[in-house]
Amino acid sequence: MTTQVEIPSWSAAEFEQLVYELNPQIAVFDCDGTIWSGDAGYGFMIWSIEQGLVSRSASDWIDTRHRAYMAGTVSELEICGEMTQVYADLRESELRNAAAEFVRKHVRHRVFTEMAKILDGLRERGVELWAVSSTNKWVISEGVREFGIPEQRVLAAEVRVVDGLVTEDLVDVPTDEGKAASLKRVGLSAPDAVFGNSIHDLAMLEIAKKAFPVNPSPALLDAAARHGWGYFRPAAAEGLSAAVAGE
Repeated sequence: MTTQVEIPSWSAAEFEQLVYELNPQIAVFDCDGTIWSGDAGYGFMIWSIEQGLVSRSASDWIDTRHRAYMAGTVSELEICGEMTQVYADLRESELRNAAAEFVRKHVRHRVFTEMAKILDGLRERGVELWAVSSTNKWVISEGVREFGIPEQRVLAAEVRVVDGLVTEDLVDVPTDEGKAASLKRVGLSAPDAVFGNSIHDLAMLEIAKKAFPVNPSPALLDAAARHGWGYFRPAAAEGLSAAVAGE
């Protein structure tokens, strides 16, 4: 049974009012599925393979691992780390340039209009904005740049870079409880507002003074019902849901 009838569904106007009335000093955003539609991490991986950035052996390996993830034998934490480690031995400058091109061509037009408005409004009010994602940091940093979120306030899947070269040494992979842990490591143990769309965002939504489920997955809707939260679904996401239901 769906939980959608059991919890409040906010209109765009209600959503804005709730956010601005909270008067947050710090606001934290998941990205894929929350600020924009789709999975930019997986999209970038496929695109970068098609562009020839990744060797044939590395692309075969990550394809096998991703299939295992879809089959449930590789965890979310593992695959998100590996989808960043696959770029080992490339120059970071090359990855940054590739991420900028990918975001420009394949992410910008998928930003939810209502979320862009909220982000712009919060920035104009002087709110400290953070992005937390299990997608690689190159893509996320580029994706949130237009909203005034600097790279030092991006917590995303990251590997160590030595002498300009990407390594396999993982620095962080924020997903599930790891998202809350990453925030706590930078001193954000109870951010004022947190926005997320999936069950992998639940841990950081739970530490927020106010949780804002956006475009929630069925599992997050269930959790929202248990917590007594409402939710907001952007118009473009409603259209996507309707299109899928009609297939």
